[in-house]
Amino acid sequence: MNIRVLLADDHALVRSGIHSLLKSMPGIQVVAEAADGAEALLLAGTHKPDLAILDIAMKGMNGVEAVRRFRAQQPDIKLLMLSMYSSEEYVMQALNAGANGYLLKDSAAYELEKAIRQVMQGQRYLDSILSPQALDEYMRRVLDKGTNVEVLTPRQRQILQLIAEGDNTKEIAYRLNLSGKTVETHRAQLMERLDIHDVPGLVRYAIRKGLTTAEK
Repeated sequence: MNIRVLLADDHALVRSGIHSLLKSMPGIQVVAEAADGAEALLLAGTHKPDLAILDIAMKGMNGVEAVRRFRAQQPDIKLLMLSMYSSEEYVMQALNAGANGYLLKDSAAYELEKAIRQVMQGQRYLDSILSPQALDEYMRRVLDKGTNVEVLTPRQRQILQLIAEGDNTKEIAYRLNLSGKTVETHRAQLMERLDIHDVPGLVRYAIRKGLTTAEK
């Protein structure tokens, strides 16, 4: 029985390379490709994959937010996060959102196949360079530090990500098909909920919580 895979990454060349690797693995079939999390959710509804492989830092809806949506809307799909970031913070954001595994992009092809098969067997998979003990220690350090991103609505998290990526009110309104006034209302509400009252503070918070990256 083939493992049906949906692949999501906002870089076409990266998607193409991963697709080629997956084609060489017996019993694994790529049924759809997406450029961001929103497209991945849409295509998953059509193609019914067994597994979604998601880049963590996509424009639009990023991988962590996509994992949250998958867990709410299509909980049976296995979710493997693919990332260039090895810090505990990014790993825990993905796992806490509901990812079944976390693999670094510079991993060998055999480790990608191992991750897929382990996740499909119902086990959690962590890249071989990641230490479970370090993750546990990180969780102890941050347990009571700062406001959890889960207090925000999905729309507020989406707007927060776009703010952190440099979009202004007009650009956010256009991308989300909202009025400028609605965007400003959401921004005011998330500032109040997070007790952060300037854009630089929102950007720092979004980076810290894995909604975007400093490189974006």
